[in-house]
Amino acid sequence: MSPAQYILVSLPLRIFDDEPLTSLAATIGRDNGQVLPFAVPSFKIGTLDALVQHADDLAKLDSACEAAVAKVADSLRGILDGDEDKVAQQKIVNDKPTDQYLRSFQWNKVRYRADRPLGELIDNLQKELQNTDNDVKAKFNQYNGIKTNLAALERKQTGNLATKSLTPIVDPQVLVQDSEYLETHLIVVPTNARKDFLRSYETLATMVVPRSSIQVAQDDEFTLFAVTTFKKTSSEFLQKCREHKWTPRQYKYVEGGKEEEQRELQRVEKEAKKARTEALLIGRTGWSESVMIWAHVMTLRVFVETVLRYGLPLEFVSALIQTTPKQAKKVKTALDSTYSYLGGNAFGRDKHGRVTKDDASLTSEMAAAGLSVGEGSEYTAYVYYEFSLP
Repeated sequence: MSPAQYILVSLPLRIFDDEPLTSLAATIGRDNGQVLPFAVPSFKIGTLDALVQHADDLAKLDSACEAAVAKVADSLRGILDGDEDKVAQQKIVNDKPTDQYLRSFQWNKVRYRADRPLGELIDNLQKELQNTDNDVKAKFNQYNGIKTNLAALERKQTGNLATKSLTPIVDPQVLVQDSEYLETHLIVVPTNARKDFLRSYETLATMVVPRSSIQVAQDDEFTLFAVTTFKKTSSEFLQKCREHKWTPRQYKYVEGGKEEEQRELQRVEKEAKKARTEALLIGRTGWSESVMIWAHVMTLRVFVETVLRYGLPLEFVSALIQTTPKQAKKVKTALDSTYSYLGGNAFGRDKHGRVTKDDASLTSEMAAAGLSVGEGSEYTAYVYYEFSLP
């Protein structure tokens, strides 16, 4: 099933003889997408200079919303191991599946009063997006930190002799403890070098206790030996071991250490489970909030762009077109073909009647005036925004 692609358009009412949404649906074709009403409230218009500034601010905020939504989606995929079915279950906006929320979008008049200045609404949306983004980031960073800690503890329990904890392995009776002159070293030797180690360890340094080597443990890759030396030559012995690619392991016997390690593992496992639940909840909330904020930002973009393009009195129709990435190009072509004349000289036609590309200098002028000319995109003769959700 193809992912949904959405297109927001706004057109002046004066160009329609019939019901606008019906005409729009006929223009794009039933097979190319579904046309849905997208209600845009009447906001305070303010001055032309302010509108141009709002258009710029909203374009930046739109990009920030897109990035925030993508980050939440990535976070959800990470915590749910890339299971898209489970991820989709978390993508709920205002208690509705995301698709249903967008298809039935209504401006939240309680949360964002339409009688407030546009600048105030934009500031509020920007702050809410930042707060949501920060909350999601903080909680997922916390979860990932705990998960990393747990993985390290688990490696200590399940790794090889070179990495795992020696606490449950080493019998304290093999260690020389509390001696003024002697100390025991634990050395991890690759199993294929075992004979070489046994043949040479006594002569690696001076004052190695003869025949002190004891095999403590063995796995598929390594053998762990205990060797006793005089303390004054310990550093020399350990350095020689490293030169032979034999790994000294730091270890100090602590009574009850084995039980303490197990308790720590169980504590972090519990902590990780709790952090995962909390991260999933904040991820679900973050998706709902960031998509909701994005929908309101795009509503403001449509309004501001409509005023800048079509002027007053403000009589326009806005619609949401649900399509697919593949069909979106056909929708755009159909819209251009039918409504390009709204751009005046911005669009010309060749001798076959096909729309030709816009003039680059005019595009620059339109961008300077605050009209939507997206980066890498061409000027459209009507209000047009295309977006998709990750």
